[in-house]
Amino acid sequence: MPRQVDHDERRRRLTDALLRIASTRGLQAVSMREIAAEAGVSLRVVQYYFTNKQALLESGLTELGARMERRFKQRTAGAGELTPRGVFAAVLGVILPFDEQSERDSMAWTAYYTAALTDPALAAVGLTLPNALENFLTVRLTAAQQAGDVAPDRDPRTEVAALLALANGLTSSVLSGQRSHEAATEIIDYQLDRLFLSG
Repeated sequence: MPRQVDHDERRRRLTDALLRIASTRGLQAVSMREIAAEAGVSLRVVQYYFTNKQALLESGLTELGARMERRFKQRTAGAGELTPRGVFAAVLGVILPFDEQSERDSMAWTAYYTAALTDPALAAVGLTLPNALENFLTVRLTAAQQAGDVAPDRDPRTEVAALLALANGLTSSVLSGQRSHEAATEIIDYQLDRLFLSG
């Protein structure tokens, strides 16, 4: 009797292989053949699940976004209803690398960002998650401002963009060893204390 193939698991395995390569050698090292070698499968298997390299790269972005969402849920599990500041602390906290896996994922994000600078098609897809995250946080910050938790003279979208830029910059400094995760978290907390009038 033929063995049942778990297609979702196989796609995940191929995407994981892609992200391992991206995090260690950059996207320039990614090819269908390299993915096959990294995943321990034939080239034909990769081509069966992903018709071209663009589809494979997009699956990597989707998985990176899903991992960030899972980290957010793990971080906030059992915390009850979060305050607006708590939401920001949790979201910005999962952007910062804090363990081996999140460091690899941050390196993969960096590889995507670098490649997107010269690849308009990848840039268009790569902006989907950052734009969605910015919109999500802007809605939250606007609501907090209306509730009196943020000063009325603050522009929510500008504040969110600045916080995300800060988190991304701090990610680079953590990856390079310039500062620890704890030191980066203290900087984010400092900025959140300046923005929110209450915890």
